[in-house]
Amino acid sequence: METPQFNCYEHHPCCVVVDRRSVYTECVYEADRFKWIESEKVGYDLGELAVRSWVQKHWSGYLRARWQEHLQGNCFWTELDRGDFGLLLQDFTEHKQLLGQIVNLLSDGRENLDVFTWAEDNKIPLGPVCQILETLDINSRRLNHQFDWAIIYLTQ
Repeated sequence: METPQFNCYEHHPCCVVVDRRSVYTECVYEADRFKWIESEKVGYDLGELAVRSWVQKHWSGYLRARWQEHLQGNCFWTELDRGDFGLLLQDFTEHKQLLGQIVNLLSDGRENLDVFTWAEDNKIPLGPVCQILETLDINSRRLNHQFDWAIIYLTQ
């Protein structure tokens, strides 16, 4: 299957075309692969139980990784905010190192409060930290898993 392309020139002139993918479509492949691996381990098809386990254990991390790819301009994920695509390449020139550290913390599953605590512990001024967190706005970027859709698809 050919991956659709996204013309991103107006957002990030260093490229013309990038992969355009769906978080939900790709998660079906990930959950299906997880289901196969876990079923092989026990010797029978775990079906819906394995898919539910994938959602519980991996959905949040999976989504954070897709969000980071979107922010970096590596892949355009259709369900994520179009305005966020390539954001890390455009903003924060003054605080690039701090931005990288914050994005790594968020990608590891940390939350805003964890980032503020980390900044306080490391004597980092909270002004730039707050500006970066407000721009990234992780709390409004959360997506719910379309669980019923994935169960129906994977158990057919």
